Amino acid sequence: MGKLLYSMLCSLDGYVEDAEGNFDWAAPDEEVHSFVNELERPVGTHLYGRRMYETMTFWEVGGGADTDQPSPESEFAEIWRGADKVVYSRTLSDVSTARTRLERDFDAEALRTLKRTTDSDLSIGGPGIASQALAAGLVDELHLFIVPVAVGGGKPVLPLGLRLALELTDHRGFGNGTLYLRYRVGR
Repeated sequence: MGKLLYSMLCSLDGYVEDAEGNFDWAAPDEEVHSFVNELERPVGTHLYGRRMYETMTFWEVGGGADTDQPSPESEFAEIWRGADKVVYSRTLSDVSTARTRLERDFDAEALRTLKRTTDSDLSIGGPGIASQALAAGLVDELHLFIVPVAVGGGKPVLPLGLRLALELTDHRGFGNGTLYLRYRVGR
């Protein structure tokens, strides 16, 4: 049985993007990116909403693939391309990446079944789709990377109005000031 992981970079004040939709302030350095790669290796399926999927398609053809030396970016691209992807969208007509299927609606029961029948972990990316999974009680762990910047508003990493019992199970600080916090989500 796989675990469902919600992993995001966010500002110190809890946003994944600022009020203008920018998230360039969250770009991980080499140390953080290498750590993220190790967390992503066991993930067999990534679940995305449309906007996060469109952002992540960069890794299908880009991500440092044009360099001779292995880098955290090129390693991540290889990890990402090797995983299955599910995109939840009512507006996309098709998907442009390999190993990707399109679902029109988020179905909590279908995801519950997928968790029970998979041998690898699943990762959910994007606060919109993650809020639905959190509300349905499907997320097992939060992996938050707190970037040392306050953006003053924007899209929150966690849904407003949802109460969660969290147990800190791991943490780490990085040289650039980013903090990693891993929480088990209580039931």
